[in-house]
Amino acid sequence: MKRAMMPAASVAALALAAPAAVIGAPRMDGGGGNVEALLKQVQQELTRVGDDVRKTAEEALQQSKKTGELTAETKAKADEGLKNFHELSGAVQNLQGKLEALETRNLDLEQAMAGGARRGAGAAQTVGQELAASDELKAYVSGGLQGNLNLRPQNAITSVDGSAGGMIWADEERGAPVGMPRQRLAIRALLTRATTESDVVKYAKQVLRTNNAATTAEGGTMPESEYGWDQAEANVRKIAHVTHLSDEALADAGQLQAAVDSELRYGLDLEEEAQILAGDGTGQNLEGMLSVATAFSAAAGLPNETRIDRLRLGLLQVALANYAANGITLHPIDWAAIELLKDTTGRYIFGNPNELRTPMLWGLDVVPTLSHSAGEWMAGNFAMASTLYDRQQNEILISSEHGTNFVEGMKTMRGTKRLALAHKRPAALVTGDFTFV
Repeated sequence: MKRAMMPAASVAALALAAPAAVIGAPRMDGGGGNVEALLKQVQQELTRVGDDVRKTAEEALQQSKKTGELTAETKAKADEGLKNFHELSGAVQNLQGKLEALETRNLDLEQAMAGGARRGAGAAQTVGQELAASDELKAYVSGGLQGNLNLRPQNAITSVDGSAGGMIWADEERGAPVGMPRQRLAIRALLTRATTESDVVKYAKQVLRTNNAATTAEGGTMPESEYGWDQAEANVRKIAHVTHLSDEALADAGQLQAAVDSELRYGLDLEEEAQILAGDGTGQNLEGMLSVATAFSAAAGLPNETRIDRLRLGLLQVALANYAANGITLHPIDWAAIELLKDTTGRYIFGNPNELRTPMLWGLDVVPTLSHSAGEWMAGNFAMASTLYDRQQNEILISSEHGTNFVEGMKTMRGTKRLALAHKRPAALVTGDFTFV
């Protein structure tokens, strides 16, 4: 027999040889009769001591009425009686607890044995029970314990119900909820930013420059140049949205209001970015930078075969308009295509892919953003081209004063922001695509 199996096999063999009464149902007294008798005796003694304490208290009361004070003997007797009473009360409680525990244990054993009898072979068994009931062990004992015996129990403690599953509890994280991904919003940071306290921003914009400066002889007539400015304006627009929450949800979910507040703010900022970049200027929409930027027109005679070529030609177009570009914006797919370009030897043009580099091209920062459509790009001096005026930063309010909210037990959370976008030098921006004919 293998050494690892000897203790379990020995116990099982002894169990087979034991009388039926020994391995049958457990005795139901469990020592409970002794505890019950002792409890009865202690309760009787507690009653007696309680009577003595009451008697002593009456004597002390009478003595106090007569003399105005208690004798030392009476006081000591009363203290001793109270001490004994409290000790016996504690003993009664302990004995009652033990008796209840014994009764509960006996009841559990009765149910376990009854369940085992009802379920028969289909009941869950311990490893020892399985070994004791195995035919191989019975044959081994009948044969005089001769030779080797290799028993392989089938039962095991697992995480399924009926085994150890009842002791396994799921962990619960009560921190911030896991939110959906959020887009990086980078366009706003490229612009010049200011504030306004009106609903319209007016500014003077030069529209005429006729420069006739020339060399002039002494006493000669100086040539005349012309300049002109018009008053331009940018209207403040409002971006807003609402959501509804029940009173119960707000009360029961402690982080709900903060989570919704954050979502409302992100929604406002996401729409702001879309409007700044691609608003069409109709209705309450802002006029976005793509609407006012100069369309790309490639200079003749220069390479225009790759995305890098086209962006360099766009920067050239900005420079020919007398502006110095400070950045490039495009879709992440197009930036990835640029980074994956290789030379004729198969090496990446932008160097070792293991190196961490800030996206840059031709010495300028590149801003990949999902606000662009794939294949679309813009280059130029964003700070000179446009100014963003904040009339009201993100404001989140919550109220029951909306529709039938009060009678329905609902709250409405509202997010709003107001801003104006002024394009003061739109020629500083050039936009195009990566379509190659």
